[in-house]
Amino acid sequence: MAVAAPPTLERRRCEVLGRVQGVGFRPFVYTLAQRHRLDGFVLNDARGVVIEAEGQPQALDRFLGDLSREAPSHARVESVVARAVPPTGERGFAIAPSRAGAGDRTAAIPPDLATCDDCLRELFDPADRRHRYPFLNCTRCGPRLTIVRAVPYDRANTTMAGFPMCADCRREYEDPGDRRFHAEPIACPACGPRLSMPLEDAVALLRGGAIVAVKGLGGYHLACDAASEAAVSRLRARKHREEKPFAVMAADPAAVAAVDPAEEALLRSPERPIVLVRRRAAARVARAVAPGGDWLGVMLPYTPLHHLLAADFGGPLVMTSGNRSDEPIAYDDAEARERLGAIADAFLAHDRPIHRRCEDSVVRSAFPLRRSRGHAPAALALPVPAERSIVAAGAELKNTFCVARGARAFLSPHLGDLHDATAYRAFRIDLDLYLEMLGVRPEVVACDLHPGYLSTTWAREQGTELVEVQHHHAHAAACLAEHGEEGPALALVFDGTGQGTDGTIWGGELLRCDLEGFERVAHLEPVPLPGGEAAIREPWRTAAAHLERAGRPVPYERWPLVRQGLGVNAPLSSGMGRLFDAVSALLGVRDRVTYEGQAAIELEQLAGEAPAEPYPCGLRDGVIAGADLVAAAHDDLAAGRPRAQIAAAFHEGVAAIAAEACAGAGGPGTVVLSGGSFQNLRLLGSVRRRLERLGFRVLTHRHVPPNDGGISYGQAAVAARRSAACA
Repeated sequence: MAVAAPPTLERRRCEVLGRVQGVGFRPFVYTLAQRHRLDGFVLNDARGVVIEAEGQPQALDRFLGDLSREAPSHARVESVVARAVPPTGERGFAIAPSRAGAGDRTAAIPPDLATCDDCLRELFDPADRRHRYPFLNCTRCGPRLTIVRAVPYDRANTTMAGFPMCADCRREYEDPGDRRFHAEPIACPACGPRLSMPLEDAVALLRGGAIVAVKGLGGYHLACDAASEAAVSRLRARKHREEKPFAVMAADPAAVAAVDPAEEALLRSPERPIVLVRRRAAARVARAVAPGGDWLGVMLPYTPLHHLLAADFGGPLVMTSGNRSDEPIAYDDAEARERLGAIADAFLAHDRPIHRRCEDSVVRSAFPLRRSRGHAPAALALPVPAERSIVAAGAELKNTFCVARGARAFLSPHLGDLHDATAYRAFRIDLDLYLEMLGVRPEVVACDLHPGYLSTTWAREQGTELVEVQHHHAHAAACLAEHGEEGPALALVFDGTGQGTDGTIWGGELLRCDLEGFERVAHLEPVPLPGGEAAIREPWRTAAAHLERAGRPVPYERWPLVRQGLGVNAPLSSGMGRLFDAVSALLGVRDRVTYEGQAAIELEQLAGEAPAEPYPCGLRDGVIAGADLVAAAHDDLAAGRPRAQIAAAFHEGVAAIAAEACAGAGGPGTVVLSGGSFQNLRLLGSVRRRLERLGFRVLTHRHVPPNDGGISYGQAAVAARRSAACA
């Protein structure tokens, strides 16, 4: 009788790149290899995950196919490269010790992950050993970016290294059948981090009207009772934040806001952002939380500590960034006590160090206003790969930086406004941490044209190849790049301020552009900003300048005195934001602002969804006569037309002239919409509809903010394109 030949065995070495560390990928590979009866090992290295698998060829083929198809939900497999290696005859499959290696540190660290449903059930289960433990997590949830010191992603390379696992946690960590199998931040009450004070004491303080600094994932929050006018007003006074809305954390969003299904999905997504939603009329939320309108920034609890706070307190809590107004969020314990000591009555901290700061993300409709926790540092694609490493320094307001290499760009979390030494120090510290994490030494530095930006100052001090990118070109490039496109396209870029190539302030621009360069096709007629920066803080000044330009009477008593300074301090501006400010002041909505964009935001709220025919507006030789819109608003106001209708007609007038300018520009059939003014949903929707009726293809932001938070990504895309063109 013939003897059957032994089965042919093969061994393959696989390199898996993408977001494959910190998402339960090694336990997934282990289980998958067991299912396909393969021997070998899996490990993390500085680039991603390395697998050596040995078995029958058909089983290896199925295994490789399943790697991408069945990957954990938070994983992002970008590539799997497999090659044959000699079989070793080893038996069993193991998770092997990680290898740091000498190569590039290209492994993608995942964002921090909101508490999963399984961990949440344990948190509130009296029979579970982690019942009410504020730091429970598993391979599907918990801290990632904010605790990682280096790659590979192993416990020893995180801030959990100082918490040796107890026997029970070690058993779970080593059990392939446990969802905490190789969960690096694994912890329990016996061996993990601890709170600095009893949770019930913090809840009692909050109920008594106190302000409590709460240490979260990427920094401190300042919390108080959202239903207490006195507590919220006290927080405003101490934080020096006059009117800018506070975020609210609620266990049930329907209790505070009228939430539609799309907003509900955003709130409950794994990223757990703050979502701007309409306030419910009967909500137990103090008017002082959002004094300027009917929109609230609402988020759900996203860590075990937040879930416990929300459940024990039993009502909505203000949960705002732990900083003084406009400063970066505090994340170091000693720094937090120094900076927040005069604001908070008590500190609910813990002893797990935060390695890098990360603010909450903020979303409106389908685009981010602030891309941070839950998203950073997830890589964004670049249409043109960066042949050399690029660091883009971003803008002055809503600063982010971007580190790019190859086809991937790593956009930092939101840092804030770089207006003083504290913010600039945070920018430099956070950038150094990113460069260390990614193992990057910048070969090209990109920045804004504005010489007064601290980000530009930093860029020019680096002594490496410098790429200066005009502000509005960077906005347009960011939108093109996130759609994977290089152009050419038309770009409507509307915002408040940006240095133009002619030395004036731009902001109401129609560009013809691609990633390499641009041409200014049309723009708002420049008007003087009486008093310079003072005109941004006091929009009535801009209204006066527009009214005078339109030949209408100026009703402001201080105008004759302010007008005398036009020849001394009145820079020209074509900013769309300043035009919105002017109409807001004219209608009595806001003649003085306490935070950026306030006048325009409240004008949008006044307009609501009221139907209106657009005000007429002239366009001649590429210059848009914004004063025409102000004049029409003035005349209707004098005639007694309701202010909401005037605000609506103004919005439609801007949208109509924008579409007309595109129609007359010729050239590309694609239009990009970018800049902070396109955070205005009424304006965004109207411009899009009008352009699409004209046959244009319209691109808007989906992954990066339309405001200055997306500038650094656009700078990186431009720098990559220009470098490739010079190669």
